[in-house]
Amino acid sequence: MLALVLGAVLLTSRPEDEDRPDAGGCTPRTVASWSADEGLTSEFARYGDDASRADDWTGGDGTHSVRLPDGRVLWLFSDTYLGQVYPPPNPVGESFAWRDTAAPLVRNSAVLMRGGRLESTLPAPLFPDPGPDQWRWPVAARVEPRSPGSAEQVLRVVLWVRTAAAAPWIYGTPTATEVATLSLPGLRVESIAKVLDQQLVPDPSRRVLFGTTLVERDGWTYVFGGDDGQAVSRPVSSAYVARVPDGRLGEPGAWQYWDGSDWRAAAKPAAVLGNERSRTGVGSAFSVTRAGGTYVLFTMAAGTRGLTTVTSYWACSPSGPWHGPAKDFSPGLPDGQVAAYNPQVHPALGDGRLVLSYDVNWLEPSAAAAQLNQNVSLYRPRFVTLRLKPGT
Repeated sequence: MLALVLGAVLLTSRPEDEDRPDAGGCTPRTVASWSADEGLTSEFARYGDDASRADDWTGGDGTHSVRLPDGRVLWLFSDTYLGQVYPPPNPVGESFAWRDTAAPLVRNSAVLMRGGRLESTLPAPLFPDPGPDQWRWPVAARVEPRSPGSAEQVLRVVLWVRTAAAAPWIYGTPTATEVATLSLPGLRVESIAKVLDQQLVPDPSRRVLFGTTLVERDGWTYVFGGDDGQAVSRPVSSAYVARVPDGRLGEPGAWQYWDGSDWRAAAKPAAVLGNERSRTGVGSAFSVTRAGGTYVLFTMAAGTRGLTTVTSYWACSPSGPWHGPAKDFSPGLPDGQVAAYNPQVHPALGDGRLVLSYDVNWLEPSAAAAQLNQNVSLYRPRFVTLRLKPGT
């Protein structure tokens, strides 16, 4: 009896078990309203259309942001177009700004913003390819101590490594999660450490890459990841979570993965959200933020609605249980065969608003390059401002 009582006390005292509404200020949350953020959207259009340089950012996806200690905001992108943008009309007579077919395309880039205005593109690609037919996509990032307790700060950027492959892996197979350490304020890449290698997982759709989003809380960085189930026509992908002590994101041995019952250093991660039968889960990229005591996850909806519609889930703990999907919304899209993807929240803006970006691309891969060159606005982030409310 004593053992059972002690076990119950230990279980109920774990902070990860805050799985009920009102625990620690956690209440159900859903989207109350949203509105287009024309200011941010137009700022990326202004910068991308600026013809004063021919080696800077003109369009990209995989939009992530991080605030630096000096107040600047660093925007990180995956596949990125550089080069010249020309005013309309474009070669097919439409009234869109355009770029020629020889425009450079790099696998990643970073753009600096100061005072709400985009200023410069760092030499691109910022992160070199790790090997033949492989590339790095930057995802979530944070500023943290170089080591626990250190007064010196560095920027840590989580990277996805992908490897070229045949269809259906037109965007490459998931290969590994890495973490880059960059100096501050100079943003020089000092080192890149491999955190989780997935090459030995035989089914690429079951490989997990971490870093689509992260949340800092109580001395830990909670790093969320996902698999590529949708690449093989599963209705949803699954979400996973790891945690790392402050100052140790670049140390593979410091990572702990949720295995379904506890956090373990060397464990097979267990999904915290994803059920094919109920069609609950995430898109290939999603975002998590903390609103009061509640974790709120934004992702594209399941099925064909996932091409246009953002939905949300909520939980009282990073490991769940996650509840939802809650009320969804469909942000504005340009005309044509286009899709929205990669909804990301941006607390780095630091103005107290809940701002979410989404990327836009042409649906048919074989025609995407031509369409993106004919209309440069198709491959730039768009932004909305959200308001949350108590939900069910």
